[in-house]
Amino acid sequence: MAVREAAAGPRGPGRDEETALLYERAHSRHDPCWLLPVPPRLCLACVLELLPEPCVSLVRKKHVLSCFRDALLRHASLVIQLVAQDQRVCIHFISMLFGLLCNVEDGRVIDLCIEVLIQLTTQLKLEQTVHCLLDECHKELCNMPSMRGSLATLTLLGKLVDAIPPLADKLVMEHSNLMEHLLRGLVYPNEGVRASVCYLYGKLYSSPVAAEMLSGHFREKLCPLFLSTLDGAQTKELQINCLGWLRQLLKYDLFVSVIMNESSLAESTEGAEGPPGKTSLPLVLKKLLLSRDETLQVASAHCITAVLVHSPAKHAPAFIHADIPEFLFEHLSSSSEVLVWFSYNCLILLAEEPLFFSKCHTVYGIESVVRSLQGSLRMNNTELHKEGLLLFAEILTRQPEEIKLFTSSTMCRDAGRALQEAVNSPVLEVAAEAVKAISAFLRKDHQSALPVQYRELRALLEAMLNRCADFSQTPLNRRPLGHASSRDSNKAILRRGKFLLSTLEGFRNACRLAMEFQSEPSAHENPFTAPGAEKEDTLEAFSEFLLSACDSLCIPMVMRHSEQATQPNLMEVFLSILHSLFVIVPHMKEKFSKKLASSSFIRLTLELKARFCSSLSHSDLNQVCSSFLYDMSLNLLSAPEKTEPPSQEELSAVSAFLQHGLPEIRSRSPESLAFLSDRQYVEGIARQRQYCILLLFYLAYIHEDRFVSEAELFVAVQSFLLSLQDQDERPPLTVIRASIYLLAICQDKDDALDEAVVSAIRKFLEGIPDLHLVYIHHPLLLRFFLLYPELMSRFGHRVLELWFSWEESSYEELDDVSSAGQSPLPASLAALFYMLRSSPSILLILLDLIYSSPVDTARKVLIVLRNFLRRNEDVQVGGLIRGHFLLILQHLLVEHGASPSGDSGNLPLLLSLLSLVQLKNKSEQELDSMAMKLLHQVSKLCGKCSPADVDILQPSFNFLYWSLHQTTPSSQKRAAAVLLSSTALIELLEKTLALTWTEVDSPRTALLCSAWLLAASFSAQQHAGSLQVHQTLSVELDQVLKVLSFPKKKAALLSAAILCFLRTALQQSFSSALVALVPSRSQPPPAPEDTALAPLGTSQVLSLVIGLQNLLVQKDPLLSYACVACLEALLDYLHARSPDIAFHVVSQPWNRFLLFTLLDAGESSFLRPEILRLMTLFVRFQSSSVLSREEVGHVLQGAALADLSTLSNTTLQALRGFFLQVQSMGLLADESTAQTLHVSLEGLSPSTSSAEPPLDMLCLGGVAVSLSHIRD
Repeated sequence: MAVREAAAGPRGPGRDEETALLYERAHSRHDPCWLLPVPPRLCLACVLELLPEPCVSLVRKKHVLSCFRDALLRHASLVIQLVAQDQRVCIHFISMLFGLLCNVEDGRVIDLCIEVLIQLTTQLKLEQTVHCLLDECHKELCNMPSMRGSLATLTLLGKLVDAIPPLADKLVMEHSNLMEHLLRGLVYPNEGVRASVCYLYGKLYSSPVAAEMLSGHFREKLCPLFLSTLDGAQTKELQINCLGWLRQLLKYDLFVSVIMNESSLAESTEGAEGPPGKTSLPLVLKKLLLSRDETLQVASAHCITAVLVHSPAKHAPAFIHADIPEFLFEHLSSSSEVLVWFSYNCLILLAEEPLFFSKCHTVYGIESVVRSLQGSLRMNNTELHKEGLLLFAEILTRQPEEIKLFTSSTMCRDAGRALQEAVNSPVLEVAAEAVKAISAFLRKDHQSALPVQYRELRALLEAMLNRCADFSQTPLNRRPLGHASSRDSNKAILRRGKFLLSTLEGFRNACRLAMEFQSEPSAHENPFTAPGAEKEDTLEAFSEFLLSACDSLCIPMVMRHSEQATQPNLMEVFLSILHSLFVIVPHMKEKFSKKLASSSFIRLTLELKARFCSSLSHSDLNQVCSSFLYDMSLNLLSAPEKTEPPSQEELSAVSAFLQHGLPEIRSRSPESLAFLSDRQYVEGIARQRQYCILLLFYLAYIHEDRFVSEAELFVAVQSFLLSLQDQDERPPLTVIRASIYLLAICQDKDDALDEAVVSAIRKFLEGIPDLHLVYIHHPLLLRFFLLYPELMSRFGHRVLELWFSWEESSYEELDDVSSAGQSPLPASLAALFYMLRSSPSILLILLDLIYSSPVDTARKVLIVLRNFLRRNEDVQVGGLIRGHFLLILQHLLVEHGASPSGDSGNLPLLLSLLSLVQLKNKSEQELDSMAMKLLHQVSKLCGKCSPADVDILQPSFNFLYWSLHQTTPSSQKRAAAVLLSSTALIELLEKTLALTWTEVDSPRTALLCSAWLLAASFSAQQHAGSLQVHQTLSVELDQVLKVLSFPKKKAALLSAAILCFLRTALQQSFSSALVALVPSRSQPPPAPEDTALAPLGTSQVLSLVIGLQNLLVQKDPLLSYACVACLEALLDYLHARSPDIAFHVVSQPWNRFLLFTLLDAGESSFLRPEILRLMTLFVRFQSSSVLSREEVGHVLQGAALADLSTLSNTTLQALRGFFLQVQSMGLLADESTAQTLHVSLEGLSPSTSSAEPPLDMLCLGGVAVSLSHIRD
């Protein structure tokens, strides 16, 4: 009553709406429990009574149904509670709704009835209601005389099965006779009815159980009818429902076979019209593809895909014959991503059929594929990108070589650019598909359209490699430790490996492409390149790029990945790439092989073989590894750095045992060493394997890849050599070279070879024509040969000769270093010096080398010995060297007695070394018999030469000069006697001195210096010892004076030598028995006043003094010593014969100017010994105009204030002489200063001077000089 009262309340807009929902005549009788408590205020009882009432308008019924539908959607639980209160009411309600559905013709009411019935059935979930509804439908269809009014019922059934899928099985099993009614509906002319039937069939066939039960029905009755219905459908509804049904059918292989068999019967030879009453599915789908409706096009492409997935080989020909690929290619330009995706999908499946290519569909459609790919890459649809790339890769892979895919280089370039854009995608899956497509793209027949776009290919490969490098360097997502984290990490590594493998396969195809183009001259370069342009678009540039890219990208990526995981298939591709690069870039194969070997690739390859190929598995990997090692080994052997390149015969032998042995090497290093050490009888195949193992170890070691223990390898190689000796085998030269090298490198300082091994090595080496065939330039190899007397005695000379011929060190720079003892030595020389110290007898071999080797080699030996002697003062080898040199010299003089200079060979170098050895001797040392014999032989050698033989005479004169000045007075006398007895030597000396007047600035200047110094020494020794003269030495005195009066520039040492000679003559008062000073032919007779000075004249004396002054002004230390000493001797000579002239010479004003010019060199310049001696001379001859008493006092005062302990002995001696001369002349003005200086000089003996004692014997500009001889 409350509800009724509420209903009878005041009216309004809401009140009118609620009134329309209630059936007023009956509502008052209804229990409130049937009233919906929320808007809309529906009374279920009113609905039940209102809807069947004929007097109620259809509009009101429609409104009530609509409101009930809305309430059911909005308040499903409340409505269902109302309906489910009484099951009888529920069934009655459904029956009433179904009755309304069948009796009305208004489409909107029918739709509302169907929707409400479906909602109620699904929400109630009562089996009884479902059965009720199915029974009503079944009854309606069975009682219907025609299919005209069955549309609503069929639609309801279809949607009911769609809403409750299990109903399909129930409908087929329990209401099987309904199928006949459906069959009738399928031929009914109303397309709406047929659409409903197709929709229902589609839902029935969506159930596998129902589909199986209906299979016979379809095969026997339904198939042709269905195809004709699909073919003749005019309305979109029928077309869509047919295609939906078809999609369900195409899920099952059985129905696909039935439909395609039916279609094959309908097709003619060319796929045109079929027999009457038959329809072809490919032609029907083709027609739908040609429609302008995108939905139908997508559905058609979907159905084609659904057919092909069952068996492309079986079903694709029918679609290809129907020219469907042509239209699919056209649809790739569509703006619909869905249609493009399905078109891609269809074409991928069609590409599995060879007919697809043989009918040239790909040639027609490739441009569409490339353009579609370019367009799709601008979208954000990743799946579309992947599918497009997959299709492109399939076409590129499967396209027959004889059918050219790209008809122009422009199209090929566009394809490459599209792939380049794809591989740069940030989405890994897209980039991975792009890499696969690139791999297929890099085929010769795809790139053969001239001109070949090498620059584009290079850009494409760079993009692919850089993408892979970026991905491989992406850090792994590290999570907290655990199994899940480990699994994720392993998956990431596998993903990287897969991407890297695809990249390497693409790069390998690029290498294969370069190899194939090598045999085609037309592909070597772009014929359209301008003549002067840089040719980047060439095969050569592309090949060099491949090598560079592999070196900078591929190798680092693979090495990084192999640290985490090693995949045999990946390494197989990688090694095949490296192997192909040897062929692609032949001019770089040796350099590339060296880089690989030094980067441990021999070790890497052997480890791969041992890890994956030991059990005869991965035969392809084993073959690739063996081929790679084979070519790399031959490349390394063909271009050695420190040994002679092998002959073709030797390479052939190596090639033979590598080919047989490398595939058999599958063991790890310890097992390989054990196999190499096997002393049992080794057969041919096993021996070749040993050769391979040894050669690989050798190549690895020579490139600093020492992956086996040196000690173990040392033992193994010894056993190997003994095995060869036991079986009386002669191994190839390469094996001998490798064995010796490994023994030398692996030998420890404390380990020595057994005598049997040394004997075996000697036996092998003696069977070789020349040692250079197995020689390798290495310090340890040299040590190896020189360590064992048995080897050194037999091969030491040749090994050292080879050593120096291979040495490339800058020996000249080393020899020119003034402080050679402080400069660092090259490692090779340091090793040699160590051996020379430990075994000085090697020096004898070096001496022989200097004499017998080519000049370049001999010079290197000389420089080495020279530096060794300089740096090792403690090594006393002078006697050893001199004795051996004496034998060489005697042999030379006997063999080439008449003219040794003509066949001197390297004799000048030997003489230079002898001079150096003599220089190392300590002064004041008696000359033994060997030294005297050497003097005799050298003087004899000089006598057989002419002044033109500078290279022999210069070191010889140096040796003679040093021999005279580096011994005791008694030995000097004996030496001088030996030399003076050689008349040929004196004649040579005279001829040489005569060249001074014409060749002052010639290359013989050094020889002239030595000649003048020797002449002075001979004259002094002869005069002092009254030695017998066998041949006089004639010298033109006026020429000597002329040279000194007008000295030449850059001839200071020559002037000093001539001054030394003149000083000796003045000291002897020109009375030497050896030296005959003869006047020149143009000299006028002497004036009467010059008789006392004879053989000098006054004018000559004055000219000489002026010349000496000019030479002193040059401030050359050595020349200054010689000038002062000569001036002292001249003044003594003049004072003895004409004191007036002597005082006149000393008192010249120019002497004061000279003295102050010399003193202008610095504050302590007066303490230089030559200046002190010059001042002493002026004091001695009382030349106050030159040096006054006050100035003498200033000099003494300065000397008293100086730190005398820092002065050299020569300076102290000169200062002491000056002080005594001043003291004797009574010029000491300041007694205290004089006393201080006297005490200082007395307390400072020469031995206590802190200054370094200067070397007396020097070699200046190649000239042997004794400072004491020049100075004193």
